Amino acid sequence: MKKLKTIAIIPARGGSKRLPNKNLLPLNGIPLIVHSINYAKENNIDKIVVSTEDRTIKDIALKNNVEVLDRPKHLAEDNATTVSVMKHVLEHNKEIFDTVILLQPTNPLRPVNLLKEALQKFKEGNYDSLMTVTRNHQKFGKIVHDRFEPYNYNIGQRSQNLEPLYYENGLLYITKASLVLENKILGENNHPFIVNHPFASVDIDTKEDFEYAAYLMKRHFE
Repeated sequence: MKKLKTIAIIPARGGSKRLPNKNLLPLNGIPLIVHSINYAKENNIDKIVVSTEDRTIKDIALKNNVEVLDRPKHLAEDNATTVSVMKHVLEHNKEIFDTVILLQPTNPLRPVNLLKEALQKFKEGNYDSLMTVTRNHQKFGKIVHDRFEPYNYNIGQRSQNLEPLYYENGLLYITKASLVLENKILGENNHPFIVNHPFASVDIDTKEDFEYAAYLMKRHFE
């Protein structure tokens, strides 16, 4: 099997409205962004690039011996898309990569073997892309004209008998570089890689999210 040349992209803006400077907050004594940097280093990726417009984030990334690409102002605004940031990284690298791995700093906790197993699945299946998903066991419904209408179950149905529904957990994405250059993260031949692990519920946007991540980290690593 041909070895695919991989690049891990870690997009890290300086601004955050709900949790100021969240990418710099110390989680278990380590800045949030460094958890994703360390995870990439542990997985033998050919190149790791942090994309940021923030000087402090840049300095931390450089101190951790990864490349930093200065992000232009228009890609650091609220309406900038993740794929546009990824494309910017690819277009400003002299090297050619087959595969892009997206690691978001807001998902700092990942099962140890997740990336290794996901990459193997991606290669063996010859997929265009791969995304991590997790099963949701909640009973969902809609409110229509002040009435609750069940969406994925019947009233009285047991939770264990629900039709499986999954959510995009954001732990990682793997995609062909050629897709990113077409402004796409996921292709038509996309594989949903199921991760049923407590870490999948962590996506840090608020102080409560951060505190929950700290709790899980202490529980699993101490």
